[in-house]
Amino acid sequence: MNSWIIVVTAIAYLLSLFAVAHLGDRRAAEGRASASRPGIYALSLAVYCTSWTFFGSVGVAATDGFSFLAIYIGPILVFVFGHRVVDRIIRLAKAEKITTIADFIGSRYGKSPSVAAIAAVIALIGAVPYIALQLKAISTSVATLVAYYRPQEGMPPFFGDIALLVALLLGVFAILFGTRQADATEHQDGLVVAVAMESIVKLGAFVAVGVWVCTGLFDAPDLFANAIADQRIQAAFSSGIDGRFVASLVLSAFAILLLPRQFHMTVVENRSREEVRRARWLFPLYLVAINVFVLPIAAAGVLRLGGSVDADLYVLSLPLSQGNDALALVAFLGGLSAATAMVIVACVALSIMVSNDLVLPILLKRRDEAVMGERDASRLILSIRRTAIFVIVLLGYLYYRFAGGSTALAAIGLLSFAAIAQFAPALFLGLVWKGANARGAKAGLVSGTLVWLYTLLLPAVLPGSAFVLDGPFAIASLRPQALLGLDLDPLLHGVVISLGLNTLLLVFGSLSRQASPRERIQASIFVRQDGGASTGFRRARADVTVGDLKATIARYLGAERTERSFQSFGEAERRPLNDGEEADSRIIGFSEQLLGSAIGSASSRLVLSLLLQRHKGSSRSAIRLLDDASEALQYNRDILRIALDQVDQGLAVFDQDFRLTFWNRQLRDLLDLPPQIGQIGTPLTAVLEEMRAAGEIDAEEYARSFEALTKAPAQRQITLKRSGRIIEIRTHPMPEGGLVVTVSDMTERVQHA
Repeated sequence: MNSWIIVVTAIAYLLSLFAVAHLGDRRAAEGRASASRPGIYALSLAVYCTSWTFFGSVGVAATDGFSFLAIYIGPILVFVFGHRVVDRIIRLAKAEKITTIADFIGSRYGKSPSVAAIAAVIALIGAVPYIALQLKAISTSVATLVAYYRPQEGMPPFFGDIALLVALLLGVFAILFGTRQADATEHQDGLVVAVAMESIVKLGAFVAVGVWVCTGLFDAPDLFANAIADQRIQAAFSSGIDGRFVASLVLSAFAILLLPRQFHMTVVENRSREEVRRARWLFPLYLVAINVFVLPIAAAGVLRLGGSVDADLYVLSLPLSQGNDALALVAFLGGLSAATAMVIVACVALSIMVSNDLVLPILLKRRDEAVMGERDASRLILSIRRTAIFVIVLLGYLYYRFAGGSTALAAIGLLSFAAIAQFAPALFLGLVWKGANARGAKAGLVSGTLVWLYTLLLPAVLPGSAFVLDGPFAIASLRPQALLGLDLDPLLHGVVISLGLNTLLLVFGSLSRQASPRERIQASIFVRQDGGASTGFRRARADVTVGDLKATIARYLGAERTERSFQSFGEAERRPLNDGEEADSRIIGFSEQLLGSAIGSASSRLVLSLLLQRHKGSSRSAIRLLDDASEALQYNRDILRIALDQVDQGLAVFDQDFRLTFWNRQLRDLLDLPPQIGQIGTPLTAVLEEMRAAGEIDAEEYARSFEALTKAPAQRQITLKRSGRIIEIRTHPMPEGGLVVTVSDMTERVQHA
């Protein structure tokens, strides 16, 4: 086979991917929605299966037996048993217009730019070894093919540094695929379709090699008999589940959600709940399918090639050793497909982080003329992202050249997994603990990453050095792979210490100060949005329908506001809420929170308890108690609302998390707010953001007003830009937390002054 055939085939394949992506984008632009979209989405998640899967799993199986399964068991467990967490993260990301994992973490902690920037840097550092892994896989597979077909001549002059050529080529294709639009929230249908196609290609190629091994190279029974009799294979499978296996399993469970490329494909590119439901079974099935032939190929490689060939290249070297050129080319394309999908999606996701969380905040803070004077800011954003992509792939190339050339593929991949796992405490603890704040998040992220650098990256970059073997200044207790004398597997050691310190400092850092108002607002969104029913309601089995809950709550909030709130909840849940359907614990929990914001948590619990008892066939006294309580509460609330609607001032009450609990008609009229803002639980930030979007206030006034509103008592006068109205805002603290806001129209008074 001529070397040029390899080059032409690879380029033709990449061009076909671009054609598929272009076709997918065009179909989406024409509004031709595909019924197969859920399946395409599920297949696109297989971007998780990189060259590490295609080449490295066989290498691990050949040397460490079943250890290769750990990185697939973790994701399977997440999608089969943790799909609610996946769905929750997607819903939060859609509601908050989040485009990257760094944005998600930053948004949870008060939309903190510094938290997002730290997360972006960690993601970048963690991705570099992973990109180096793909460059290593492609360049070594090309070198293997060329060496086989040109053993005497060596590399053609054109090839030169294969890894550099591959890096530049992948950078170009990443730009072509992922930087055609500045709005990162827009779905890139072409990219999703192309990645799904690559998933099919790499699965087909791997299965083709596996079938050939089991039917052409060996008979399956003979292969099994020879394998169990071989001492090398027996030694590889002699060890059971150890600390490294457990660490790999945990890291992979985190990675399937936290890797930038996985977050992008799973969260950003998701369109419906049906896609998640399809992925729940199709993606695990894909992971099982692509691993079916790992052990047969590994066994065949050990038996036929042994140590004469790198075990990571058995998939490619076995067909070559038997003169099967066509299958060798198919295997090469499968590995190329696995690597290119990862690099392209990772570069797209990372470039968005670099532009949104690192470069643009600096330019905007400095009021850079290039930003302030740029008519079309999208061109600047795209330029930043394109530059970032080339920088990222070149960093991957440099890592490969200086540290990854002799390292096994699996070792490089686990190094990246451990880096990305530093997001886990901040993200998952932030979803369940409202007390976590930005100070704790920054302390945890920075400390965990520094420990990762010391215990895992440093030994990988400087293996065998005196510093690594003996510790700094020959202090044994400070050895990077045995801190404090811990005798653990190096991977388990680094993961336990880094994540342990990360979590510890997150907790203590958060407890060291109170959360700011913005942090409390965001915490209430991320923690409370998915809150279920109270303990007593979770196990309640009564025929309470959505319509029953609406009718009950409408007696306190009014039919219009109740309907609007349930509609918003249904959109957040991405499912229609029919009045006749039975209410599950999530709907009851939402109803309890909604009602509690109006009449208090104790009263709301009483009302819902009595409602459930009524539907269980309880006594007439219970039903009468419910009706009497409802009428009394509603009467008092109606009197209060009628009175407040007669005053000239706008009035709003926010709870301790700065979420709207009560307001009058004048408030909406004075601020010209749309109906969707007027619902229970609307964050204070949403009110200000709506005013900014309407052109009434600018970004500077937004920040000043937010500061004034959250530091009661306070007073501020604002001139609304669009309407020209001059308003005065006063805030007063509530005894048990929260604040009362009054808004007065000062236009005539100021004009006549």
